[in-house]
Amino acid sequence: MNKLTGLAAGLCLATAVDVHAADDELRSDIAADYRDRLGALFEHFHRNPELSGKEVETSKRLAAEIRALGYDVTENVGGHGIVAVLRNGAGPTVLLRADMDGLPVEEKSGVPYTSTVRQTDITGAEQPVMHACGHDVHITALIGTARQLAARKSEWSGTLVLIGQPSEERANGARDMLADGLYTRFPKPDYALGFHVWATAAAGTIMVPQRIAMSSADTVDIAVHGVGTHGAYPHRGVDPILVASQIVVSLQSLVSRTIDPLEAGVVTVGTIHGGTKSNIIGDRVDLQLTVRADNYETRAKLLDGIKRVADGVARSLGVPEDKLPDVTVSKTETTPPTLNDEPTAARIQSVFRETFGDARVPPNRREGMGGEDFAYYGAPDQGVKSVFFFVGGTSAAEVANAAAHHSALFKIAPEPSIRTGIEAMVVGALTLFGTH
Repeated sequence: MNKLTGLAAGLCLATAVDVHAADDELRSDIAADYRDRLGALFEHFHRNPELSGKEVETSKRLAAEIRALGYDVTENVGGHGIVAVLRNGAGPTVLLRADMDGLPVEEKSGVPYTSTVRQTDITGAEQPVMHACGHDVHITALIGTARQLAARKSEWSGTLVLIGQPSEERANGARDMLADGLYTRFPKPDYALGFHVWATAAAGTIMVPQRIAMSSADTVDIAVHGVGTHGAYPHRGVDPILVASQIVVSLQSLVSRTIDPLEAGVVTVGTIHGGTKSNIIGDRVDLQLTVRADNYETRAKLLDGIKRVADGVARSLGVPEDKLPDVTVSKTETTPPTLNDEPTAARIQSVFRETFGDARVPPNRREGMGGEDFAYYGAPDQGVKSVFFFVGGTSAAEVANAAAHHSALFKIAPEPSIRTGIEAMVVGALTLFGTH
């Protein structure tokens, strides 16, 4: 080995040692923060969940915790959203997002910090409330991430933007924050990074989808009209229950016969309501659907096809032209597919594997077609490179029997989930700032 080769090898070894030492220090600091503050803070958030659009106290607490770390915090952005900014010289702008709303579910998880909260939702109905999707993990991790990045300002340069987002469960929080000037009133990010804790993945693992992170999600209402009559004289009317039933069956042909069989799609009829008595043929049946797709083209094809199928079935069963079904695609409960920027996702995954080891960063494994309004931050028209990843939330021994998200039995192993989420967000941010 000549002197230059030896010097290069020595420098590489020193750099590797420095990086591993920094990673060990970060893990130690996160563990101490969890022990001293974050564990209790998570339990507070879990005991005190708030419904979508009603996140008043959660937002205040999140804002206060991050403001105390020296960030410039603005509240009530797009509803109860918060935006925290930390400027640290020249460099890219990186946005980190956490959602904070709970769900109308009565908790039966059995954890000692179970929620017993009830709250009036935005429609005026009183509901039980539970963090049944892990958003309490997300906001706790955001606070921990904020602390670690503020303490490490000497290690990065650029602008850090943290957001606490309301109303993810109704899929309008991201859109509302953007409409309220998220990308104009505040520094527009070059990169957006977010994660979701996942109950059916082992705690301590991290999965980074290379393209499709989550599917589109659209709520569609169909009002099926008929002509009412006596149940014993069906020939004198047009039975909307029959029409609606045929529509439900025919809608399945949209996935099986109109989209590429190598593409994914879901059309689920979640509710059907109609009729008042066994011997009465009524004049209306209401259907509610959820529609899922993994790209914009399939999404448009499915949504267009629903109207075509509904009208075609109605006509075939004798519904008059002036009583054809009313098909309404929700303007609020809607989100496009969450598509990661592929080069950025590959970069993040590579650094995660270097930091955590290959075993802790397995290939992403999708289990269904859930939706996420994180999609809006990196939508094609925004010009922002976004990556959404997943952090395991259940001990490996219990993964096989883990309750699904949105279940009354849902629970997360908080410490490994939060600590892994913080470390991943810090490492991800440093990577995007170009310093890890």
